[in-house]
Amino acid sequence: MLQQRTLKSLTKAVGVGVHSGQRVELTLRPAPPDTGIVFRRTDLPVPVDIAMTAESVTDTRMATTVSSGSAKVSTVEHLMSACAGLGIDNLIVEITAEEVPILDGSAAAFVYLLQTAGIELQKAPRRFIRVTQPVEVREGTGTAEKWARLEPYHGYKLSFDIIFDHPAVDSTGQHVEFDLGSDSYTRDIARARTFGFTRDAEMLRANGLGLGGGMDNAILMDDYKVLNAGGLRYDDEFVKHKVLDAMGDMYMLGKPLLASYSAMKSGHALNNKLIRALMLNTEAWEIVTFDNASDAPAGFAQLARAW
Repeated sequence: MLQQRTLKSLTKAVGVGVHSGQRVELTLRPAPPDTGIVFRRTDLPVPVDIAMTAESVTDTRMATTVSSGSAKVSTVEHLMSACAGLGIDNLIVEITAEEVPILDGSAAAFVYLLQTAGIELQKAPRRFIRVTQPVEVREGTGTAEKWARLEPYHGYKLSFDIIFDHPAVDSTGQHVEFDLGSDSYTRDIARARTFGFTRDAEMLRANGLGLGGGMDNAILMDDYKVLNAGGLRYDDEFVKHKVLDAMGDMYMLGKPLLASYSAMKSGHALNNKLIRALMLNTEAWEIVTFDNASDAPAGFAQLARAW
C-alpha cells in the first residue's frame, strides 16, 4: 500500500512576513492520517484551524491567503509547495501571526525543516486526485491572455511559460518543464526565489506592503538588471519560481494530484480558479489509492531525494 506521510517530530522556525514585516514563529507538527495540511493561528484568544482546500483561499493578491471566519494566514504557497514536493500529507502548522515567514524567498528552508524533522509513513492509504478529463481556465485576450490547464497524466508534471518585458527576465529561460517522476524537486525547483522590481517595491511600501522584503529573501531588479550580488541560483530561476508557486497553489486541493499542469502567465488567482473549476466538474476527477506501491507513478513511492 502506498501510505500517507507526516513528520517524525516537530520542528520550528522564526522569521518575518514579507508584506507585514512582522516577526512570526512557525511550528510544524506531525498530524494523524487524513488530517491534511492545517494552519493553526495560536496567537488568537481561541486558536483557529484553517484546513487547506480550494475554497479556503480568500485572497490571491500578491500571495495566496487562506481564511476561516475572520482568521487568516497569507503567503502559504511556498510551504505548501515544499509539502507537495516532499509528499507530506498530514501536518499541523502552528503560526503566531497572519503571514507565513518568507525566510529566503523560496521553498528551500521549508524543505530543510521538513527533512530534518524526518518523514514518517502512516497506516493509511495515500489518496490522490486523478484528473480524468481536461479542465482549463483563461483570462484576457491577445497579448494579455493567460491560461492554466489540467489534463490526465499517470504522474505529476508541470509546464510553465512566462513573458516579461524586462531585460533581466527576458535574457533567462522563460519555459520550464518539471516531472516529479524523473526530476528532483529539492534540486531543480525548491531554491527558486520570489522576485520583484524596485519600482514596485516602493509602491508596495507606500501601501503598507512588502515591509519585510529585501535582497536576502527575493530577487530584486531595477529597470535593467538583477541587483542581488550573488545573481541567480538557476539560469531560469524566474520561471522555476512560478512552477514552485503553482505546486503550492495546486496542493490547496488537499490531496496530491495525478495530472499534467500547464500554464501561460498564470498566477495565484488563476491557479485557484483552475482547482475550483476542477472540483466543480465531478466528472473530470476521481479519488484513487494504490494497494501496491509499485503500481503508483514514478516518484510517488520513494521519499523525495535530498539536495
